[in-house]
Amino acid sequence: MSELVLGIDFGGTKVALGIADRAGRLLEQTRLGTDPAGGAEQVVSRALTAARDLLAGRAPAAVGVVSPGIVLPEKILLAPNVPGWGRLRLRELVAAEFGPAVTVGTDVKAAGLAETRWGALAGADPAVFLSLGTGIAAAIVVGGRVLAGANGAAGEIGYNLRGAGDTASFAEGAAPLEEAVGGRGLGMRASERLGRDVTAAELFGLARDDAVAKAVVSEALDELSVHVANLAITLDPRRIAVGGGLLGSAEIILPALRERLANAVPFPPELVAAHFTQDGALRGAIALAGSA
Repeated sequence: MSELVLGIDFGGTKVALGIADRAGRLLEQTRLGTDPAGGAEQVVSRALTAARDLLAGRAPAAVGVVSPGIVLPEKILLAPNVPGWGRLRLRELVAAEFGPAVTVGTDVKAAGLAETRWGALAGADPAVFLSLGTGIAAAIVVGGRVLAGANGAAGEIGYNLRGAGDTASFAEGAAPLEEAVGGRGLGMRASERLGRDVTAAELFGLARDDAVAKAVVSEALDELSVHVANLAITLDPRRIAVGGGLLGSAEIILPALRERLANAVPFPPELVAAHFTQDGALRGAIALAGSA
């Protein structure tokens, strides 16, 4: 029987695929663009073709598949902005190609599992993996297991209300905290304030010298740190590992979060950068496959 496992990470802008051994050692990997305008079916079809090419005739013992949203047998809730993604039967489509040993899950929760098993959260209980990127979400780890929640939505802090006067909420199709401090929202706010198109990554670079950019970053981190501190007060974690695309600016983000934790939390947890900074969700897909 093959000891290789296949991981597939369906992201908003790219699909990452990797082959690993049962111990989680990544042996080969590749990636392709999502092309969201083409719709959901073509994303899955192209990913499966890329997976076959990567396997080169080898049969995986198990497959782990992750996606933003809550992956259910017949649909994906809180789905990304790819037309038709919410209607996908993702496990069924992948199992038709590679057999029944397919495990599916939410990308951030799977990344938290990878950090717990092989990375920055090893030995920490309870613990939190905080993903800061285009979206904002957390994986809550208790007893070495990632908390799913009653509906699979534990840790979806991007939907947190920003205050008592916040009228835009999930019922209106909003994700208040994510829209305020996630990568896309930060880029939009910075572009408006600076009068030109700016991405979140560019914003953090500009903040070193530009007063307006620095103010936008400072306001966002002030708000984000309140929510992280409240999460730490609620859960009393041993450690928080921060990952996601925005961690390219770790030297700005992590000190701001540590300061708030130190001042606001009765028992401040250790705050560290995630171990898998570039491919956490793919490693999480491999972790899911290795658990099958």
